[in-house]
Amino acid sequence: MILKHNNFENKCSKAQCRSCRELGLKPILDFGLMPLSDGLLGEELLSKQEGMYPLELVFCSCCSLVQILETVSPEKLFCDDYPYYSSFSDFLMEHSRNNVLSLIEKRKLGTDSFVVELASNDGYLLRNYVEKGIPCLGIDPAEGPAQEAEKVGVPTMCTFFTEDVAEQLVSRGRRSDVIHANNVLAHVADTNGFVQGISVLLKDKGVAVIEVPYVRDMIDHCEFDTIYHEHLCYFSVTALVRLFRRHKLFLNDIQHLTIHGGSLRLFVSPYEDVLESVRKLLEEERETGADKYEYYTSFSKKVQNVRKKMQQLLQDLKSKGKNIAAYGAAAKGAIMLNYIEADTDIINFVVDRNVHKQGKYMPGKHIPIYDPARLMRDMPDYVLILPWNFKDEILSQQAPFRARGGKFIIPIPKPVIV
Repeated sequence: MILKHNNFENKCSKAQCRSCRELGLKPILDFGLMPLSDGLLGEELLSKQEGMYPLELVFCSCCSLVQILETVSPEKLFCDDYPYYSSFSDFLMEHSRNNVLSLIEKRKLGTDSFVVELASNDGYLLRNYVEKGIPCLGIDPAEGPAQEAEKVGVPTMCTFFTEDVAEQLVSRGRRSDVIHANNVLAHVADTNGFVQGISVLLKDKGVAVIEVPYVRDMIDHCEFDTIYHEHLCYFSVTALVRLFRRHKLFLNDIQHLTIHGGSLRLFVSPYEDVLESVRKLLEEERETGADKYEYYTSFSKKVQNVRKKMQQLLQDLKSKGKNIAAYGAAAKGAIMLNYIEADTDIINFVVDRNVHKQGKYMPGKHIPIYDPARLMRDMPDYVLILPWNFKDEILSQQAPFRARGGKFIIPIPKPVIV
């Protein structure tokens, strides 16, 4: 499934980089056909043909961007009953609030400021600005989350952010002091148009605060399940600097965060004031070779090894008569379950706090999703944590289950039982 093959290499040779537009990309990893990771199914859809799409990871030797080849329609990915609601994660809510409060203090934001968030979801972040009386606007194409944002007082445009949308806002005199864009830069098909829109919308002294998963963490910790069709790009600092400079923006500061298995918080502005944090990571990437293709060539073997270990562990437990459930109907969970070929013969059910996911089925393997209370009711012997990036929060929430003898499996970077 993940070995290079001639068709994959031929596709790479004809493909164009999403960032620099260079022709000819290099193959890293081929998953074959995969379902859309957030494409949860209602019961009425289980008997119908499910969409499956190529999932292939590649590298651009010109600008160092890691990316996938396939582009699925954004409307299909983010508009059709989009199930992700950020506010169901207590950790993410606290993470976002701390970010906002720090920015308010550092940049002296007040009632005469204007803050925009791109991919604002259900208002999880901007609600903190509303609480402080700071004018803000959310932009998100998913109708359900956008409606929830309005309910908590966050004005929201239900649309995709583009350069044209930025121009419209500027024409109304609404340039931004701060633009937030958390885990969205990797999702947009028109990477350059999105970044140019940020450049248009920012005030001359404004800042875009952007969070992206860090490709070095993904490679070093074998986080292969973060590769899915919604994630078109996987950024190094080298690739980011080249992308932003193309649009007259400067990556001036970086914070390396642990969230989502390793992320970068980028501080990007229309003026140049590059700090040591950026220079340090650029130098590390040169030293480790993360800006070169050779850094990525062993990734497929590491991924295959994790797959074998996960399959062996689950099969051993089932052979001993153990019942196994899973926690978290996350996008990465869909990739994990499909890649290790775990269906209802292996995983009895999945639980998730998000009420919008309960009553549906995981894509590809069609495992039912229930409320987390099901764990205490059924007491499976083991629970596979699919959103392992929130494992500490989940383990804390499930302390009563663990106290009764329930055990958890954490799959990444290598399978362990806790």
